[in-house]
Amino acid sequence: MRRPVVRLKPTGKKKRPHFGSPWVFSNEVEMTQETKAIEPGEVVRLETAEGTALGAFFFNRHPLICARLIDRNPDAVVDADFLAGRLRRAVELRDRLVGTPYYRLAHAEADGLPGTGIDRYGDVLVLQVNTAGLDRLQAELLQALDAVVAPRAVVLRNDSPAREHEGLEARVELAKGDLDGPVELIENGARFQADPRAGQKTGWFYDQRDNRAFVGRLAEDLEVLDCYAFTGGFTVQAALGGAAGVTAVDRSRDALDFARQAAELNGVAGRCSFHKADVFGDLQARARRGERYGLVIVDPPAFVKSKKDYWQGIKGYRKLTRLAATLVAPQGLLVACSCSHHVEPAMFGEQVRRGLAEAGRDGRILRDAGAGVDHPVHPWLPETSYLKCQVLALD
Repeated sequence: MRRPVVRLKPTGKKKRPHFGSPWVFSNEVEMTQETKAIEPGEVVRLETAEGTALGAFFFNRHPLICARLIDRNPDAVVDADFLAGRLRRAVELRDRLVGTPYYRLAHAEADGLPGTGIDRYGDVLVLQVNTAGLDRLQAELLQALDAVVAPRAVVLRNDSPAREHEGLEARVELAKGDLDGPVELIENGARFQADPRAGQKTGWFYDQRDNRAFVGRLAEDLEVLDCYAFTGGFTVQAALGGAAGVTAVDRSRDALDFARQAAELNGVAGRCSFHKADVFGDLQARARRGERYGLVIVDPPAFVKSKKDYWQGIKGYRKLTRLAATLVAPQGLLVACSCSHHVEPAMFGEQVRRGLAEAGRDGRILRDAGAGVDHPVHPWLPETSYLKCQVLALD
C-alpha cells in the first residue's frame, strides 16, 4: 500500500528536519487538503519540498509537533517485529547499564518510540503512550513486549495531559495479566514499593536513581530533611547512608505510607519520621522554630507544566531554594531539583543562585546532574533533558 506523502514547505535554507531532527512542527508542513485528511497517527512518507524522502513519520495535524520520526527508511514496515527490534535494543542497553530489571525500559524518541515511556518493575511493565501513532499500534506494541520481555502484567497509564494535545482520551487500564496491589522494585540495593495504577506517572521516578545514590553517600551522621519525599527514594537512601535521622515531608498521605513501608522494608524505620504537609508552609514553620539540618533535599513536582506557567514557576524555584537554604546548618548540604522540561538548566541554576543570595548563603556546587542512564536524550532534542539536580555545600 502506498504511504501518504507529507511535504515540508519550501524554504530558502535547510532547517532541523533536513539535518535529522525527529520532530517536525505544523508550521513547517504544507497543509494541503490531502494532508489534512490523513488520519491522526498514520505513518507517512515525509519529503522535502523538492521531493527528497526524509523517512517514515507518525503524522497528526492537530498538535504543534505534527510529525515524529519512526524510521529513516521511508518505506519501513512498522509492525510488531519492527517494534520488537527497538525494544530488544533498549532492554539490552538497560540490562548492561543498570544490571537489575527495574528501570525506564524505553524513553520515547531516544529509543525510537516517539512520545512513549515504558517503566519496568521486574515482570510488570507500565506504559505511557502520548502519541496517536503508537496509540494506533497498541496491539502490536503489546505483542512486541511479549516477545522481548514476556511480562506477567502490563498497565497502561495513559492519563497524561500530553495525550489531550494528540486528541487522545485519558485512561488507565490493565492490558495484560493480574495486579492485585503494589509492586516491589529494587534501586541501589534498597527495596521500595510503587502503585503503577494510582501513583504519579508510573508510580516511581527512576530518573533520580544516580542522584539518590550520590546523596545517600553524603548523609552519614547528618540530620536530613527530605521535602516532596513522595514514596521515599531520597529518604531511604539517606537513612541507609547512615543519616542520624531523616524527616520526610509530602502532602500525599498515600505517598508517605509507601515511604514508611520502604523504611520498614530496609530496616531504617527507627531513624525516619513522616509528616503530611504543604512543603512551602512547612519550611517556613521550621524556620520560625529555628530548626537546622545538615542536609536538605527539595525535589518538587514540575512547577512549570506549560509555557504560560513559566515565570510563576521560575519564582517558585527561587523561593523554594531560599526557604530550604535557610534551614541548612553551617557547612551543610542542599539538594535542589527541577523536573520541569520547560525550564532550561541555565535558568534553573540562576534561580538556585538567587535563592541562595536571598537567604544570605553562599557555597559551591558539588554535583550538577540530570537523569540516569536509562533516560537517554536524543541528540537533536536537548530540550528533552528535563531533569536538573544540583547538590551544593553551603557556607
